[in-house]
Amino acid sequence: MSEIYDCIIIGGGASGMMASIFSAKNGYKTLVLEHNEKLGKKLYITGKGRCNLTNNSSIENHLENIVTNSKFMYTALYSFTPKMVMEFFENSGLKLKTERANRVFPFSDKSSDVINTLINQIYNYKVNYKLNCNISKVEKINDLFHIYDTNNEKYTTYRLIVATGGVSYSGTGATKIGYEIAKQFGHNIIKPKSALCPIILKEHTVALNGLSLKNVNLTIILNNGKEFSEFGEMLFTYSSISGPIALELSSKINKYNVNNAIARIDFKPALTIEELDLKFQREFKTFAKKDLRTYIKTLLPNKFCEYFFVRTGIKNIKLADLTRENRLHIINLLKKFDFSIKSLDNINVGIVTSGGVDVKEINSKTCESKLVKNLYFIGEVLDVDALTGGYNLQIAWSTAYLAGNNLKG
Repeated sequence: MSEIYDCIIIGGGASGMMASIFSAKNGYKTLVLEHNEKLGKKLYITGKGRCNLTNNSSIENHLENIVTNSKFMYTALYSFTPKMVMEFFENSGLKLKTERANRVFPFSDKSSDVINTLINQIYNYKVNYKLNCNISKVEKINDLFHIYDTNNEKYTTYRLIVATGGVSYSGTGATKIGYEIAKQFGHNIIKPKSALCPIILKEHTVALNGLSLKNVNLTIILNNGKEFSEFGEMLFTYSSISGPIALELSSKINKYNVNNAIARIDFKPALTIEELDLKFQREFKTFAKKDLRTYIKTLLPNKFCEYFFVRTGIKNIKLADLTRENRLHIINLLKKFDFSIKSLDNINVGIVTSGGVDVKEINSKTCESKLVKNLYFIGEVLDVDALTGGYNLQIAWSTAYLAGNNLKG
């Protein structure tokens, strides 16, 4: 008969490693099964390799930044708060720092230091783990879960935690195994969607590739009339808009039909149309002999100027020759420069996955399944996702803490 573990965790990412530490700390003989060649593979690339591991702000702020099922996270966040997460890592020997917008990073700026800190704790609490372990089947017979890998190895446990993550970032080995396990045990899966991903446009933007716009307002206007706006920085690629505000908006609109929705840029959000009109009237008189194309270069980043000029549809005439209608048309474009949306980018390039195991079927106080005793789901495999800023990793830590500290028997 194979060895029986008190707890087995499928998935050795952020939530899986953290859950294993608390499981073992509570006296449970724990095994982590990871299909990649190393633990924490996705953590290596988070925060552009720096690992934004939480946000040093209030619970209320975290809840506000959770896009999907924030109420489900209430107990988890209050049980293992951002402050407690920071204390956990600092007490484990990792020096931290808080940067702009309360984002917390390792002082070294190396995500590998976060992973090594977790692995050190895994060693301290004698957690067992197996790498390159691809799960093929899970079954429960009486009180025992039996997990089989593709090499026909069997692992047996009284308690099973599924921490397999979402399906975004396929390059890190993301798979659907967590959803398949959940469905096998009767759970509903909310269709996975791309979140924190680029927004693909219908217009050709090759000429704008690499252009970063700062201090602009981006508004998405959906076909049903709903509007979502963010202020800050965005980026153009060959075929899409990306950057912080575009990524955040993608998470807010991914549950809607976005084909033919409008992406509207306000290049001058600090000025009203009336204020811009007065400014233009003054400058058109002062620089009356300047031509329109040259004047536009004083308003916008150089790489966008020609694109903007063509969109005006106005000939390259002197400012003195522009009509009132011309002037108002230019102002309107500065305040409402529209692109047509084709779709959100592929889920493989999304930073996180929206969708997953339906939280209505999960106990929010323990992360245990309401359908199957001693079966737990944590982290990104759940239908919970948040905006950028350390909020998604906080979800991973907090749900891992709940499961690891609420194992029964």
